[in-house]
Amino acid sequence: MKKYNVAILGATGAVGMEMLKVLQERDFPIQELRLLASSRSAGKVIETEKYGSVTIQEAKDSAFEGMNIVLGAAENDISKKFVDAIKASGAAYIDNSSAFRMDPEVPLVVPEINPEDAFTHKGVIANPNCSTIITLVAINAINRLSPIEALYASTYQAVSGAGIKGPKEMYEQSRNILEGKDIECSTFPYQIAYNLLPQIGGFGENGYTSEEMKLQNEGRKILHLPELKVSCTCVRVPVERSHSISANVITKDRLELEDVRKAISEAAGCKLKDDTEKNIYPMPIETSDQDLVYVGRIRRDLVCENGINLWCCGDQVRKGAATNAVQIAQLLISRD
Repeated sequence: MKKYNVAILGATGAVGMEMLKVLQERDFPIQELRLLASSRSAGKVIETEKYGSVTIQEAKDSAFEGMNIVLGAAENDISKKFVDAIKASGAAYIDNSSAFRMDPEVPLVVPEINPEDAFTHKGVIANPNCSTIITLVAINAINRLSPIEALYASTYQAVSGAGIKGPKEMYEQSRNILEGKDIECSTFPYQIAYNLLPQIGGFGENGYTSEEMKLQNEGRKILHLPELKVSCTCVRVPVERSHSISANVITKDRLELEDVRKAISEAAGCKLKDDTEKNIYPMPIETSDQDLVYVGRIRRDLVCENGINLWCCGDQVRKGAATNAVQIAQLLISRD
């Protein structure tokens, strides 16, 4: 089997470490693995089950030389800083930041939905937003039955979506509240323990946050539905891991519920959990640390005749970020 030289940019962060984990789980054929991070982390040794001991290197232009694939798990500014060096090295850059998602020259890919787009890349492939990935994987089967014209969604996003500091702050606040101590807020603008925050990202002129607009903007590109209309509310919730989404899907044609359930049950990346008589439905606690999007609570909308309501959950660190990126890499090598 052909082997590849792979680098992870931002390897010491939550998504970078998860990328390393997923690469090993999926037996990705690696010849050389480079873990790249800031100068503060350079020199540290990471022990891996599949690839042995790997010393973290400082991320700099020369660090990408000889690489075939670079997985990006860094912030926008870091991604933009190194993109030219990555492209110059000849590597394919699969970037998890939002820096290039809406660039018309950069494909935005969810392998279960638009795998063919990955092969149109010119050096860079963008990984979509975590909630976008989870939602679209859940509703893609519906779109194949009848084109989706509009989507109303509310997301319930776990604290791990804010990185390693998110869960730490939630648990510290919970402990201090129980012990009668003062709490501190640094990762989130307000207390997140025992609370909900109806804001993720900054507010735009239309009153929607940047996170809320991603579902429409990215969804149009991934689904190839340029007229798709989305109204979204994103909420941070005191859940450690896995995002949940309530979606109201409006299709061109009226669909039968059994056809929808059957299509979702057979869809790549989905697991149907939909038996309300037995109280079976998706929950974030059971979707964490795995790669499927669980879908349930499928029912007809009571306002719009062509509307289908559903509830879905998925691990945003894995399928919403790390796993999706590794799946794209697997796509690319599948044609070698």
